[in-house]
Amino acid sequence: MFVRILRGRGMLHRTALTLCGLAMAAVLLGGSSAAMAGEEAAAPTVESVNEAITNLRSDTDVLWIIVAGALVFFMQCGFGLLEGGLIRSKNVGNTWMKGLMDFCIGSLVFWAVGYGIMFGDSAGGFLGTTKFFIGSGEVLPSGADYAALFFQTAFAGAAATIIAGAMAERLKFSTYLLMTVVMTALIYPIVGHWIWGNGAGSWLGKWADGKFIDFAGSTVVHSVGGWASLAGCLILGARIGKFRKDGSVNPTPGHSLPLAAVGTFVLWLGWFGFNPGSTVAVAKGAFATVAVTTNLAAAAGAITAMCTIWFVAKKPDISMTLNGALAGLVAITAGCFNVSPAGAVAIGAVGGVLVVLSVLFFDKLRIDDPVGAISVHGANGIWGTLAVGLFANPAYGSGATGLFNGGGAELLIAQCKGVAAVALWTFPICLAFFWALKKTIGIRVTREEELRGLDLSEHGNEAYAGDFAGATQPIPATIGAGVVAAPAIPRTAEGALGD
Repeated sequence: MFVRILRGRGMLHRTALTLCGLAMAAVLLGGSSAAMAGEEAAAPTVESVNEAITNLRSDTDVLWIIVAGALVFFMQCGFGLLEGGLIRSKNVGNTWMKGLMDFCIGSLVFWAVGYGIMFGDSAGGFLGTTKFFIGSGEVLPSGADYAALFFQTAFAGAAATIIAGAMAERLKFSTYLLMTVVMTALIYPIVGHWIWGNGAGSWLGKWADGKFIDFAGSTVVHSVGGWASLAGCLILGARIGKFRKDGSVNPTPGHSLPLAAVGTFVLWLGWFGFNPGSTVAVAKGAFATVAVTTNLAAAAGAITAMCTIWFVAKKPDISMTLNGALAGLVAITAGCFNVSPAGAVAIGAVGGVLVVLSVLFFDKLRIDDPVGAISVHGANGIWGTLAVGLFANPAYGSGATGLFNGGGAELLIAQCKGVAAVALWTFPICLAFFWALKKTIGIRVTREEELRGLDLSEHGNEAYAGDFAGATQPIPATIGAGVVAAPAIPRTAEGALGD
């Protein structure tokens, strides 16, 4: 009886398995037939395939813009590291706070006002209006437009951050926040509208016969930041103890060259979003060529800056070499799409020499720029823009031809017009703005606050806990990398323009 039951159960199992197998086969065959029928009913056409390819390319371009924008955003970290390393430890927290808040404020202001001014249409070609107050409820047409807003927001933040380094260690935090609002709402967007927003249709485009080229922002971003920094430094005056009574420089070294070096590498990385990202497309790999020209210019700039300061000061100064790499990056930014790799090397090499000579020049004028921002971004923003008129190669980018490649002086003249227009707009506006603030709410911290350090006096914190050295600490003087003296801090700051 027991054996019969077992045999019966075995037959039941075999029968059940057979029925399950037949059911699964039926389902699979039925699904396959339905899929085949669906495929026959929706056979792809040439039009549908082309549409799919177009959509894929568009989506890929949007993705690339967002990735590039994220790299540009990461440059805020690079600026903080570089500027923090090149100033004294008692002011590092203040510098990082400025970098944080200029991006936060700039993001909101550029979204609400700046983007509309920059990319809105304009009858007169001076100011965009149709998208004004873009953030107050209006929805942008597509994801690509939002990607452009994100990308350009990162650029606006970079333009504002340049000022923080040039005016470090004595500028009031509240004044800097006001400057950020003006920069991201008005100064940067208007320049961007002339060159990128309305292009050849703007008054500058018409004046330059539609030939002016600034592919990724040597003028739009960097020289704007440089001109604003120069205006601010003139009004603000030098740090206490920076210049002796006879006008000679009393060097004030930064507290951490390793931090500055890491910041330089972070900025170098970010520039691979800044320049290649400005292609706003991945088709045909044009961004790869831009990445190569960007990298070569930076390398050449670092080498020539090192050699120049080595010749002048008899030491291969580290901070000058770091700034040489950044000078090459700034210089190539305008023409990265339109010059050959060899042309990029030449542009970067000149930029490295120029940044050293420019820093020494501004020291002679007793203009105190703790991190060399005016020289890196201002002087080399101008040089890089003019260099397009010399080195533009018709085999690259838009096909423009510079003077050195047989194109005559036409493009160079257009580049000169663009540089002049931006200088005549940015510098006077910033000079008037800082002067007005100085005469009203003030732009500089008190003597006691400056000696104590802006971390404690402005924020009540220290970047390095327990590192406060007191208000009477002398400022060491250096030549190259060696400390040679420690003169006492003079009792009065050097005079500033308008005092």
